[in-house]
Amino acid sequence: MTRWLLVLLAAAAPAYAAEAAPAALPAEAWSWGLLAAALAVGLSSLGAGIAVAKLGAAAVGGLAEKPELLGRLLVFIGLAEGIAIYGLIVSILILNRLG
Repeated sequence: MTRWLLVLLAAAAPAYAAEAAPAALPAEAWSWGLLAAALAVGLSSLGAGIAVAKLGAAAVGGLAEKPELLGRLLVFIGLAEGIAIYGLIVSILILNRLG
């Protein structure tokens, strides 16, 4: 079984090596792609920071009145942090597209 798998992989290796390499991007496209990736991370992190700041202040006020709301308030803060994670994912996708 293992021998057949090795033979199959050895036969398929030249086919994968023969794939056409992607054309090199012009310098201007590369620059715009890097700028887009930086803006995706920067602006999403800025938005998440603003959201967590406002939500965190409200959460502390809510916890002072009702301590049993801790779990619910942590979920809201986690949702606000998700904005930054989405920006990071978009940035990774842009950088992968650049090559």
